[in-house]
Amino acid sequence: MRPRFLTRRAIQLALTANALRPVPGERAAIPAFFAGWLTGELAPHLLALTAADTAAHLARHGARSRADRVALGLSALSAAGLGKLIVDSQRARGKVEDALAEALGPRYVEDLSRPPDPNDLATPWGQLVMPFRMRDPAVRRDRNLAYAPGGKRFLMDIYRPQEPVEGRPVLLQVHGGAWMVDSKDHQGIPLMEHMARRGWVCVAINYPLSPRARWPEHIVAVKRAVAWIRDNIGEYGGDPTFLAATGGSAGGHLAALLALTANDASLQPGFAEADTTIQACAPHYGVYDFAATSGSPASEFRLKTLLARYVVGKDPVAHLDEYIAASPLDRVNDKAPPFFVIHGQRDTMVPVREAREFVRRLREASPNPVAYAELPGAQHAFDIFPSIRSAHVVRGVERFLEWSYLRSLAE
Repeated sequence: MRPRFLTRRAIQLALTANALRPVPGERAAIPAFFAGWLTGELAPHLLALTAADTAAHLARHGARSRADRVALGLSALSAAGLGKLIVDSQRARGKVEDALAEALGPRYVEDLSRPPDPNDLATPWGQLVMPFRMRDPAVRRDRNLAYAPGGKRFLMDIYRPQEPVEGRPVLLQVHGGAWMVDSKDHQGIPLMEHMARRGWVCVAINYPLSPRARWPEHIVAVKRAVAWIRDNIGEYGGDPTFLAATGGSAGGHLAALLALTANDASLQPGFAEADTTIQACAPHYGVYDFAATSGSPASEFRLKTLLARYVVGKDPVAHLDEYIAASPLDRVNDKAPPFFVIHGQRDTMVPVREAREFVRRLREASPNPVAYAELPGAQHAFDIFPSIRSAHVVRGVERFLEWSYLRSLAE
């Protein structure tokens, strides 16, 4: 029994250490992400479990052996590390607010129809006790509506208030998963339910996945969804004249590319006349250097091992122009809508330097605001379920989207 306690404490300390300082290197990125992501976002829960496990062991066995004393030392180190992770998570509130104030103006909250009160800015501890229970009775979900022919990869869900609404702004959520896995059912839910509770109409879509689908089928499907929204969202209470987009990782790439390629006929085969402009974009931990033109080793590794093999399926040297056409970093232009780019400081899947360079180029080219929040201690996928960090991010994104919507009404 005692060796098991020591083993549990050693494993927890290793996970905590990786969350604080992820294992470096491109090949370690995926395991470092999975271990660090859950540990970072569930730090309060793990701290409580560490304390409970340690107290239970002491009550049953005391600390008489050397192994017990070593395990207690490991518990103390884990507790200190988890405490640091919790502090880092709380810092997201200040980082998000500072980013918005810098980009939108220090008095931007005065332009909101409902400026945030102390409850909006506080950590919603009650919501975080059971983080994987995300159904809100105040939100209605219309499931599996087809936005184009082609089966389940062309289905979407609509989140909207239970009470009927009319003429409300719309948010499009594009899921991530390396353009190869996952669906509309597992990502962006905290943000969509929060926005629907505030009266927005939110749309989560599937799209074709690689390797069966090849680029640009993914972005073409996203644009088809935009065309459907423009024609039909009024029936669900949405305003087709205001559409914002969000998404994480590959979904962040697709949302950003959507924002930067409005009405690009080459990406709208058979529906070139459709209006695919969007009015705001809030990508989370997105892939921006699709063509690896920045020279980043991580971007080049992704290009060779993932994109060229499974997503695009073409030699990136011989077909570099196609990769550049798919790269938000290389598609930045002066028609970009307002952006709120959010990225984790400790992201091992998409290193933060990629987001920094994207923001730098956007700010040089775009006449519209570009907010950027770099979150201390955050790994990839920090917003999948409610956590301290994601709660503050969700509320910050709400303020950005509301500001963008009210600004559009005033123009």
